[in-house]
Amino acid sequence: MEILSHSYIDILISIVLAAIMFGLGLSLTFANFKNVLLHPKAFFVGLGAQMLFLPAVAFIILLFSNLPNEFKVGIMILAVCPGGTTSGFVTYLFKGNVALSIALTVINSILTLFTIPLVVNLALRYFMGREAELHLPIFESVAQMFLITLFPAFIGVMVRTFKPAAADVMQKPVKYMMIMLLALVYLIKFFAGDEHGGSGITFHEMWSIFPYVFIFNVVCFVFSIFIGKVAKLWIRDAFTIAIEVALHNTTLALLIAGTLLHNQEMAKPALLYSLFSFWTALIFGLIMLKFYKKQFNENK
Repeated sequence: MEILSHSYIDILISIVLAAIMFGLGLSLTFANFKNVLLHPKAFFVGLGAQMLFLPAVAFIILLFSNLPNEFKVGIMILAVCPGGTTSGFVTYLFKGNVALSIALTVINSILTLFTIPLVVNLALRYFMGREAELHLPIFESVAQMFLITLFPAFIGVMVRTFKPAAADVMQKPVKYMMIMLLALVYLIKFFAGDEHGGSGITFHEMWSIFPYVFIFNVVCFVFSIFIGKVAKLWIRDAFTIAIEVALHNTTLALLIAGTLLHNQEMAKPALLYSLFSFWTALIFGLIMLKFYKKQFNENK
């Protein structure tokens, strides 16, 4: 897993993700984040869905699976990981609530420093009959979150605040550049060998894992919209929560499975999830636009 953690592929992905967060920041002002604080219902609904619903639904799905135990633990690791930077990007593409997405990513990333060891150890005990002394590298995790998520987004917000004309000029070309770069790194991640930071997963393993992670992915989308309707959230907030819930920080899942637990098999569900979940999120966004185009174009 050291290779995965320090490969040129992962360095490239980190740079692209930081560029994406800068692009997201160009579309925001501090007033957007103030609105999240003043109307926190959507934030707490999203946080509850991430912290409680995801591990529960993953566990229920796994009870009906015949996967090897290592893959089951890997899916539980994936479920407990917070939303990733790409969730903010997809939210931005479909005019969701980007400030809400970033707030959920940041707060959930902090909380999971404590919840991940608990849930992963429960999964290890249930599926494999053992526990692990699992401690996330707090300094490294916070530093990574700051450098890849908060700092570039903050710079983008500052440009929008003090140089709005420059932000307008940059925003459109940056948007298309982000799409191309993100598609490129996903393609590289898929086709590169594991010695260069690629997936290193066989087609047989892909076909055995895929049905379960795909069902998990679809349930995340459907449940989030349902709970948004029940909570009477604005459709853009419900959509944002759905994207945040369904797109996970697979890099963190790889760190936990490979580096901390030293088990490459547990890393494979996250590897596979990273290869398709971005594309299902795009499809979901297009479906939502078809049915709620008017609401997405309205101001709250």
